[in-house]
Amino acid sequence: MTKIVIYKNKNHILGFEVSGHSGYAEEGSDIVCSAISTATQMAVTGITEVLKLNAFVEISDGYLKFKLQNADFDNEKAQFMLKSMQISLQEIAKEYGNYFKMEVKKDDVF
Repeated sequence: MTKIVIYKNKNHILGFEVSGHSGYAEEGSDIVCSAISTATQMAVTGITEVLKLNAFVEISDGYLKFKLQNADFDNEKAQFMLKSMQISLQEIAKEYGNYFKMEVKKDDVF
């Protein structure tokens, strides 16, 4: 099962962590992992490559951690990207929620 944690402070998304594999299908055929990867990677590349904001990014097999720099927490375009990602993941969960767990942690140190 994939675990997704979105870290928020008030109305700003600070970052997120994704870990594990969904187990929906074999690696390479898993549409749930693919959908999660697409939503999260689009946010990461949009923020780092298009908006050119510095962020902490750690990626390994079955793991992605992303954290905005403190100065960029209130960047409107970055928040737009991250909120869009969160809504996309919520939509995916409506049909495939048995394969991943998503939680939002507010006011947590991240």
